[in-house]
Amino acid sequence: MKILVIVHPNSKNPRVEKDLVEMLHIYVSAPPLEGKANKATIESLAKFLKVKKSKIILIRGEKSKNKVFEIG
Repeated sequence: MKILVIVHPNSKNPRVEKDLVEMLHIYVSAPPLEGKANKATIESLAKFLKVKKSKIILIRGEKSKNKVFEIG
């Protein structure tokens, strides 16, 4: 299953929200440096979907706020 996500790094209040078109917005406190925000996004997504972090793979958008994840 593929999921499109919009990541908001450096957020004061980390959370996961759905918008009106069912797009996930993930707010993480980590900065977008050296993959820290990507790791925090995977952790938040794993907790939200109740799956292991190892089951989530970043497919596209490593350096973008729009990302595509594969959930295995």
